Amino acid sequence: MSYRTAESLRSVTLDDVRGARKMLSDVARVTALEGSRYLSRLVGAPVHLKCENLQRTGSFKLRGAYVRIAGLLPEERAAGVVAASAGNHAQGVALASSLLGVHATVFMPQGAPLPKVSATRDYGAEVRLHGHVVDETLAAAEEYAARTGAVFIHPFDHPDVIAGQGTVGLEILEQCPEARTIVVGMGGGGLAAGIAVAVKALRPDVRVVGVQAEGAACYPPSLAAGRPVSLRNPATMADGIRVGRPGVVPFGIVDELVDEVRTVSEDELSAALLLCLERAKLVVEPAGASPVAALLAAPETFEGPVVAVLSGGNVDPVLMQRVLRHGMAAQGRYLAVRLRLTDRPGALATLLGVLSAADANVLDVSHVRTDPRLGLTEAEVELHLETKGPAHCAELGRALRDAGYTVIA
Repeated sequence: MSYRTAESLRSVTLDDVRGARKMLSDVARVTALEGSRYLSRLVGAPVHLKCENLQRTGSFKLRGAYVRIAGLLPEERAAGVVAASAGNHAQGVALASSLLGVHATVFMPQGAPLPKVSATRDYGAEVRLHGHVVDETLAAAEEYAARTGAVFIHPFDHPDVIAGQGTVGLEILEQCPEARTIVVGMGGGGLAAGIAVAVKALRPDVRVVGVQAEGAACYPPSLAAGRPVSLRNPATMADGIRVGRPGVVPFGIVDELVDEVRTVSEDELSAALLLCLERAKLVVEPAGASPVAALLAAPETFEGPVVAVLSGGNVDPVLMQRVLRHGMAAQGRYLAVRLRLTDRPGALATLLGVLSAADANVLDVSHVRTDPRLGLTEAEVELHLETKGPAHCAELGRALRDAGYTVIA
């Protein structure tokens, strides 16, 4: 039996989603559905990418935020709205409020990426930096709502928000009526729940598969327990789905309508982000790449045609740099090695010559001559190399050993 409480007595219906779509007709873009030949070959059936990373504000969050705020009573709008977010929800609430003429205050963690803070301000919200983790930011926003009367706009745990997100499902069925599987990333569950409501009402034969990061997978234990349960310390690079507890409203819908919830590793998320950038020419954040990560992890287990929802593209450039390097390493295309050599003129040039002959691209060199661990005539070198894959990494190791070098790490 699906989990229900007083907070979730009003279920979300297909009519709610259709009503949300009318409300969003001049607000949210109908985002593109792009085919992926690479993923199609892996799966053995057509795979399409639903590009919500190209939505206004860079993610699907505008849909739910706008529907929620547009549904407020005049006196509620006059009191303003408040939200807590490290990124996508903040921008969605900021733009929705600006379009509707409602004052928005958004609390963001003090360590939030500067591009996301600037974008939220540019969309018209008053930004207040508070706390170092989202829980502290959320508590500050709730305290502000209680003190001022501003309406708290939850990122996923409200029927109006879920109805707004469900419009993605309506678009998918129109753009790909032959779809057999829809794969969507999950944090609190609002997007997956909304898509499931729309899709299952019109096409109950279509499988809806949710994807969570292994380190922030709150749904598997919650579904096993039959109620939302909290993770102690959710951890993942995919901040868009780093949620420690399912929302009450989406949990009931996910429990009833979502066919399966899978998890993916950090390596798989990195590889998926890299694939989206290289093969699809799409900038996608780690959370948005989670459905692609699931396809890469077990392509033979999905029935096609498959639609993977790229939920957002708001990735911090610094994080992007780290994730891309991590993704290259996961695919055996990036290698870090540390070794010692005799400290004499030309020794480093000789080493680089060995690597050049093996067709390795040297990205970075750290050369240390003075260290208590080193002998009088020794030097230590750490190299970061771009390679062509696992086989090439093994070839480089053999080339270094054949040249007389001892690789330390």
